[in-house]
Formats: sequence, C-alpha cells, structure tokens
Amino acid sequence: IRLAVKGSLHMKRLGMKRLAIALLLMLPAGAQTQAQTQAQTQAQPQPSPPSEIAAWVQAVAGGGFEARLLTGAVTCPVLHTDSGDVAMTVRASADEKFALLCAAKVPAGASAANIDGKPLPMPVADPRRILVLGDTGCRLEGAATQDCNTPERWPFPQLAAAAAKLRPDLVIHVGDYLYRETPCPSGDAGCAGSPYGDNGPAWLADFLTPAAPLLAAAPVVLARGNHEECSREGSGWLRLLGPLPFDPSAPCLRHVPMYTVDLGKLRLAVMDDASAPDTAVNKEDLPAYTAEIAALGTIAPPVWFVHHRPIWAAISGPLGIPIGGNRTLVQAVHDAAQAAGPDAPLIAPGVTLQLSGHIHTFEAINYDRALPPQIVAGNGGDLLHVTPKDLWGAIFQGPETVRVTKGISEGGFG
Repeated sequence: IRLAVKGSLHMKRLGMKRLAIALLLMLPAGAQTQAQTQAQTQAQPQPSPPSEIAAWVQAVAGGGFEARLLTGAVTCPVLHTDSGDVAMTVRASADEKFALLCAAKVPAGASAANIDGKPLPMPVADPRRILVLGDTGCRLEGAATQDCNTPERWPFPQLAAAAAKLRPDLVIHVGDYLYRETPCPSGDAGCAGSPYGDNGPAWLADFLTPAAPLLAAAPVVLARGNHEECSREGSGWLRLLGPLPFDPSAPCLRHVPMYTVDLGKLRLAVMDDASAPDTAVNKEDLPAYTAEIAALGTIAPPVWFVHHRPIWAAISGPLGIPIGGNRTLVQAVHDAAQAAGPDAPLIAPGVTLQLSGHIHTFEAINYDRALPPQIVAGNGGDLLHVTPKDLWGAIFQGPETVRVTKGISEGGFG
C-alpha cells in the first residue's frame, strides 16, 4: 500500500494557503478496463432533474451497493443500468421533516447507471484510489458556534469539490456528519440562516449539499459517528445513510451490527462505535464490541477496520503531553484477546489498517505489540483539536498497555 497525503493545493481565490484533501490511499496501480473508463466518464456530474434533491451510491450491510435518491417527487423513479432497469422503492416516505427517500440495489457487475438521465458513480471491483475523510459538519452547539458561512472557517464544501477532482474509486466517511444541533445565536452573521436539528434541511446544509461533488464522483462507505447516536442525530442517519433497511415505526437502533464491504483484494469491516464513550466503559454495549472485535479474525484478510472512535489516538493534555485512548474499546480489545487465549493478539493479524475520525486532526500512528497502524482523518470541517505534532513514545494505559513507536499529527483542515 502506498500512502499519500494530499495537502498543498493552492487556492488563491479562496484566500487559503493550503487546502488539504483529507487522505488518499492509493493501492498498486492496475490497468483500467475500457468499461471502467467509460463508466467514469458517464458518471461526471450533470444538471439535476428538478425533483432531485440528492443522489448517491453507498455500501450496505449484507453485501453490495445501493443507489439512493432524496426527491421532491411523490413517487420513486427507475434506476437504469447497463445490467437492466431496477424500480426504485420507497425507503422512507416524506414527512414533516424529510423528503421522500428512494432506494434500489445496484445489480452486481453494473458499470453504468443513471436516474432520470443523471449518471451515478458505480462500484469498482478492485478500487485503487480510496479517499478517507470525517467529522465534516459545521458546529452549532449552544455557545460553541462555527462560522458556517465562511470557507476559511468551514471549508468542507471546498474540500469536497477539490477531493472529487482526484477521481477516487471509493470514498470512506468515518462518521460525524451533522453538527448543527442548536439555533444560530441571534446576531451571529457567521451562521445566520442556518437550519439545525435532526431534519432534512440540516442534513442537506451540513452534508448532502456540500458533499454533492464527492457523491457524484464515487460510491461511499458511511461509518456512524457519535453525533449519530440516538440522543443526537441517530434517527436521521439511520434513515438517510444507514446500511440497514429503515423502519420509521421502529425505535432508533442504538447499535448497527458490524458489516463487511468486499473490495476484491481487500475487505472493509465497518463497526458502529457511536455508543462507546471515551472516558468510561459502556458496560451495556461492551459485549457487542467485544464480539465484533473478536470477529475480525474470521474475515478473509487483508482487512481495513473502519470505525469512528479510534481505540488508541491522542490529543494534547496538560503540558502538551499526549493523552487519549477509548476506554470502552480498549476494554473490548482486552476481553476479546483474553477469550481467545493467553497468546492471542489484541487485534486479529489479518487487520492491516485502522481508519477512524473523532479527533479533529490528521494522525498516522504505528504501535508496538504487532497492532495495525491507525489513520485518524477527523479534520474534514468541524472545529479542530489541538494535538501534539510528534506522538512518538505516547503510552495508552488500560488492561493492556500500548505504546506509539512512530506517530505524527498534522493540524489544519483536510
């Protein structure tokens, strides 16, 4: 795997000295087929039909990808593909908060598709260019407000547009999409007019509209973040972006079981750790996390472990000392290893990379104890955290002590 961090595009018209592009993971290059090239050309953004609000293609639990359409129409259209037409069905009916949401499974092997003439990006059997980002929303949370109307203060729309030009084969969002939870304070021009809450206008403002160039460029894998837990924006996430069928009459699902995404020579294991607090052990959900971490060893390698909250990552504590580590997940790792036997590794050796967000910075970390490296890509738009530049030697305490052998943190949006 060749790792390239894109971070020096000059955007003079934005007045930004550096515009980082989250993270681009490039697998060894291979020849593209003519069909793949043609499908990518066909998938370039076109003018939207009047009824369309947002459209995208995402990985779902149980395997494969699904096309979704948020629309102002009253019925669902047809998904046209080069493997045949598929009637889109209602995933969630329109109500007082959300527009109609339609969905259809993308036929296996399809290389081109469109809805009402607008092309959709198709899954690539063996993706070479995988872009990772997270924590992209603009924060409106009581006294903590962000200038959502100024690109330098909330650059996600510009980041998404620039990242789309890199022509990724797949986009992985590691969670936390909607931060607009409370009203913009009166007289605050930086967020004036912003919608807020778990509803369609807020989801459009914070994610679906600014992410439109990326959603048009590549299919997406969408992890659940702590902002999508049930006490916050969980219901909207499960409705719009969740990997399971949606039942509006069912209570908010606090934990989505881990699922895998088959990428040919690679598998993603996507875990929902929204309810895994950092500073205390969630004993109610601990058995689920323990079982899922243990199950990583049953997935055909190589595996990339995708989850919002990193198990071992750091922010700056007193005197600039790195502090961190998620207590719930650290305990789950310990319990899974103990159950497997005295010499069992903490994380299954088939896991070759961990991808997370949650900490609002970029970190790349190697550990001792034969643990897989960790990428933290939580700098997609929300207010940034202060983190140490050099994480070497950081120690994470707990039932199992873990040390950083090499690690960097790069501040700034990306």
